[in-house]
Amino acid sequence: MLITLKRIKQLILLFEDGLTVLLLSATILLAASQILLRNFFDSGLIWADPTLRIMVLWLALLGAIAATRENRHIRIDLFSHRLSKRSQSILSLINNLFSAVVCAIITWHAVRFVYAEWLDGVMLFAALPAWLGEIIIPIGFGVMTLRFLFNLSLQLLQREGE
Repeated sequence: MLITLKRIKQLILLFEDGLTVLLLSATILLAASQILLRNFFDSGLIWADPTLRIMVLWLALLGAIAATRENRHIRIDLFSHRLSKRSQSILSLINNLFSAVVCAIITWHAVRFVYAEWLDGVMLFAALPAWLGEIIIPIGFGVMTLRFLFNLSLQLLQREGE
């Protein structure tokens, strides 16, 4: 069972990293193409700028997911290094719980937002619905919520084992 879970985790990580690399490469290529077309041909792709904005949104949230995965997300750490190991552990539990709650609230409202965009039939450009570009918001924050809850559970299990 543990081997299966580890394999599933590896596949998820591979998917996340692969999607990030693919999206970053496509973003760089599209942006460079747009620059070349504008500077040398006084032209450009009409859909490139809105597409790049959506790609940057996706990259930002995929980066946040990766940072959460590696436990390297942004922290405000003023005094934790001065605390005892036990106090650091308790503070880490509180941080994971608080982060999970905040991400869950954002997920909830992002789902409502994307649903409203879907109901209203808002279009980004051409025939691309806005909700397709925005769906990463609830997915990203949902994944981060689950990761914070997973970290919280791991910490609680480690505390019980001590």
